[in-house]
Amino acid sequence: MNRGYKIENQNSLHFLTMTTVGWIDIFSRKCYRDMLIDSMKYCQKEKGLYIFAYVIMTNHIHCIWLTPNGNLSNVVRDFKKYTSAMIIKKIIDENGESRSDWLKIVMDYHAKFNHNNSNYQLWQNGNHAIELESPQFINQKLNYIHLNPVRAAFVNEPEHYIYSSASNYTSGKGIIEVNILDLPLSFEGYIPN
Repeated sequence: MNRGYKIENQNSLHFLTMTTVGWIDIFSRKCYRDMLIDSMKYCQKEKGLYIFAYVIMTNHIHCIWLTPNGNLSNVVRDFKKYTSAMIIKKIIDENGESRSDWLKIVMDYHAKFNHNNSNYQLWQNGNHAIELESPQFINQKLNYIHLNPVRAAFVNEPEHYIYSSASNYTSGKGIIEVNILDLPLSFEGYIPN
C-alpha cells in the first residue's frame, strides 16, 4: 500500500526512484555513473543490501532493493548522502567538469529550500518508494526498469545498456552482481492468465 511513497515495511521488496534536483543530467558522465555503481557494491558488501534490479539514467535511477536487516531507509539515506558528497566534491574540486559553474548554481539553489543542506543538494528529497507485493507488480517494475534505456532511445535492446541489470537477467553478466528474481520474465511485459 502506498503511503506517500515512504518505506513503511523496512523488510519488504521496494521499487525506488531517486532523482536529481532540477532533473540535472549529471549521470550523462561515466565517472558519476561509476560512483553510483561503486556505492551500490559497497552497500551490498557492508550494509547487506540486496539489489534485484537497477538502471542509471541521466538524471535518475530506478532500482528494486531489499535489506533483510529491516534498515532499507537507512541504506537508501546513506547511499544518497555518500554519493551526493562524492559527486559534489568531484564537481567542485576538479577542473574537468565543463558544467561545474552551472551545476553549482542549480545545486546551491535547491539546497536553499532544504534545511539539511548547507551549500549544495544533488538528490531530490524522497525516494518514490513503492512496496512490491505481487509477482505481477514485481515483474511490471522489473520490465519498467530494464526498458527505460530503450524508451529513451539509448539502445535497441535492454541488455545492451551497460548501466542496467538487464544483462544480468539475459546473460548472467553485468557490471554489478544482482540477485535474480525468479519470475515469469519478459521484456515485453507480463500478461496474466
